[in-house]
Amino acid sequence: MKAIRVYETGGPEKLSYEDVPLPKPGPGQARIKIHAIGLNFIDIYFRTGIYKTTLPFTPGMEAAGIVDEVGEQVSDIKAGDRVAYALNMGAYAEYALVNAWQLVKLPDGIDFQMAAAVLLQGMTAHYLVFSTFPLRSGETAVVHAAAGGVGLLLVQIAKMAGARVIATAGTEEKSQLVQKAGADHVILYQQTDFEAEVKRITGGRGADVIYDSVGRSTFDKSLNCLRPRGMMVLFGQSSGLVPPVDLTILNTRGSVYVTRPSLGHYVATREELAWRANDIFQWVTDGKLKVRIDRAHPLPEAARAQRALEGRQTAGKVLLTP
Repeated sequence: MKAIRVYETGGPEKLSYEDVPLPKPGPGQARIKIHAIGLNFIDIYFRTGIYKTTLPFTPGMEAAGIVDEVGEQVSDIKAGDRVAYALNMGAYAEYALVNAWQLVKLPDGIDFQMAAAVLLQGMTAHYLVFSTFPLRSGETAVVHAAAGGVGLLLVQIAKMAGARVIATAGTEEKSQLVQKAGADHVILYQQTDFEAEVKRITGGRGADVIYDSVGRSTFDKSLNCLRPRGMMVLFGQSSGLVPPVDLTILNTRGSVYVTRPSLGHYVATREELAWRANDIFQWVTDGKLKVRIDRAHPLPEAARAQRALEGRQTAGKVLLTP
């Protein structure tokens, strides 16, 4: 079979498309014939070495396809099932081994591309809104990078919770997409100081929560945008890692909170995984959650796809197809 391999960390040129042995499922595992692969920034973090893993490796944490074979001690999943999964390394391939408990069966109304486009990022938006900072009606949330894959879903789910959403975007085109997703206010951060604008919109009070996947370039100003005892939710670092922080700053900004959550800790059990995944698929099926697929590249073009994602040239989800 064909797969992408990484032998040393670095730029997109480190992604090598080559032949690898077809894996055999062990106890508790299933082998998936992959039909669609979802790109996520975590793939870039592993490729560049920001996140550590054993070399060499096949990147990719999200895919959808058909169960090809199951190992021993697997009862809920069988060959022929249409499934999707997230947070299992090795998706940039024609086949992948996945822990059976991590597989989610696809409803009839969800195709492979849609499943690979929405599962990981949809569940991320779900835990941010319902668990990390449970948004309540009338509260104000700031969503950075709102035209990205998570951002567009996060805006919609925050609006479902009844929140007022202030979003940031880089271009007028992306601003229009974010407005269509339901944001109450969109700040073009390249033209306007988002800190001053958030304070103006909130009448000086500040936001209840800031959902930030950008990191280094937004972190300091975002803290200034919080109300007293508000929460800064840093769930990514597309602009780079945030430098060490003197915790005294949390006091001077109004006894604010900072958290750095990760999806894996919010889908650590089968029950929690099923709750989030089923909500996401149901909202898509009902038309309550719109998913924008920006582009799909053949698997050999993984480097090109990652360059587009890394360079902020995308709005919505990027896919690979084996």
